[in-house]
Amino acid sequence: MTKIKICGLTREEDVDAAIEAGADAIGFVMYEKSARHVTPQRAAELARRLPPFVTPVCLYVNASADLIGRTLQAIPNQLMQFHGDERPAACNWFGRPYLRAARMEPGFDLLDFASQFSNAQAILLDAHVEGYGGGGKVFDWSLIPANVPSPVVLSGGLHAGNVAEGMLAVRPWAVDVSSGVEGAAKGIKDAALIRQFCDAVRQADQQIAALQA
Repeated sequence: MTKIKICGLTREEDVDAAIEAGADAIGFVMYEKSARHVTPQRAAELARRLPPFVTPVCLYVNASADLIGRTLQAIPNQLMQFHGDERPAACNWFGRPYLRAARMEPGFDLLDFASQFSNAQAILLDAHVEGYGGGGKVFDWSLIPANVPSPVVLSGGLHAGNVAEGMLAVRPWAVDVSSGVEGAAKGIKDAALIRQFCDAVRQADQQIAALQA
């Protein structure tokens, strides 16, 4: 089944809603310029609510070694996600499993990018927007070559209404959503939208399984 990551959580009730809906991973944004930012201490409080086999993911954007070190101490079982301009050596420095985000736009060489970050657990594909992700924008999925040498996490403007289309087009290993499950404000999730998103992913999984049968 396609893995589901709900990103940018800031409240206990949203973490609980994501778990109940069947999310496989919960993302915490460690980037201070983001409206979804949480401190290492706050992220650790939220991560303690996660049951076994639900992975905490900490998103970094050109973060200092001090911030990463404090967050690793607070959440030692985290999966790291590098979403800035980090080079391979910086991502590999900590010797920990990580995701590497790619900002997709015409002319971007994803195959070369993936080969540079060959140690990444997966490449997360997001829209190229001003700033670093979380813009709720869908990119052109036809930009994704068929032979990416790493597992792919599809992100960028996904929501319950389009995630099945994206899954059928890309066949990603995982999908990632943030703004698509938010209600009144960034960082404030809507439990009903989370449930609808997860249900849509599972229905798409059934469609894909039927096509492969």
